[in-house]
Amino acid sequence: MKKLFLWAAVLLLAACTDKEAQLQKRAAELCRYIPGQELSEESKGFLTADFYAVLDTLFHHLPGHEAMDHEWLHYFVAADGSAITDCEVTEATQTDPTHAVATIIVRQQREDGSPDESADAGQHTLYMELVQGQWLMSDFDDHKKDCIRHIAASRNEEALRTAMRAYLVSEIGVHYLQGELCVPTLMTVAEEKQGDETHVWCDCWVEWYNLAGDTLKAVSGGNHSGRMILQQKERAPVVTAFEQTADGAAFLPSARRIFGEHFDVYQNMHSNQDVRDAARMEQLQEYIQRRKLNARYLQDFGSEAVALSQSH
Repeated sequence: MKKLFLWAAVLLLAACTDKEAQLQKRAAELCRYIPGQELSEESKGFLTADFYAVLDTLFHHLPGHEAMDHEWLHYFVAADGSAITDCEVTEATQTDPTHAVATIIVRQQREDGSPDESADAGQHTLYMELVQGQWLMSDFDDHKKDCIRHIAASRNEEALRTAMRAYLVSEIGVHYLQGELCVPTLMTVAEEKQGDETHVWCDCWVEWYNLAGDTLKAVSGGNHSGRMILQQKERAPVVTAFEQTADGAAFLPSARRIFGEHFDVYQNMHSNQDVRDAARMEQLQEYIQRRKLNARYLQDFGSEAVALSQSH
């Protein structure tokens, strides 16, 4: 009986060792799909559907964002994408019937494949989940929650900008000579959450255009600087107040009062034509892309038409 028991224990140990070896092998395969500078469609077969959806949103579906511009994406790579990485799985353990965790050491390599001794090796944790008989990556270094927070913050920011644009068009744009399209330019000076309100100090321009062929021709417009107050109503933010700077001699005193500690930032932004032109060009291009308009040139009153990509 004792021999049988020992033999069973040996078989069990061998099975566990074999299982860990299989998990280590699979973890090494999954390491190749830790997102770097882009998330390929092929990655979908190696990441859980939920994890893939989160990363796919980060890489491809956040408006106005380039994935590698953001520090949080460095959570998923050992370098900035310019180096080749080598991943070594040191251990892999199954924590329950459908979950496992692996420890990996990531080292940078030179282009010739030799190790980069000047770079530190990093230790990371790769999480796996058994889905339909396949072990897939479900998280990396516990940073999925950070990515979800970033997505939520980005979408909230976009919702704020949408509400501000809508207000500028409907409440400010109606007082100008109107054309076919009203496209505001938003430049944010500062933003603060105060209770259930969001206060945004901003330098805004409201401009009307006509589209003649492939040229946007400016019709009218003007500057509207100040502090907007937004509140969440029916799952979307709404502008409830807009305190604007005064015109003429009262401009500076009113700007100092409204912007307060943010005045210097506002003044530097407001007085810099290059900054304003760059923001205008970028936001016009985004508007054209959203509306799928055939517009390639911009023409201000009394000026020659210029390519939108060169309008700044």
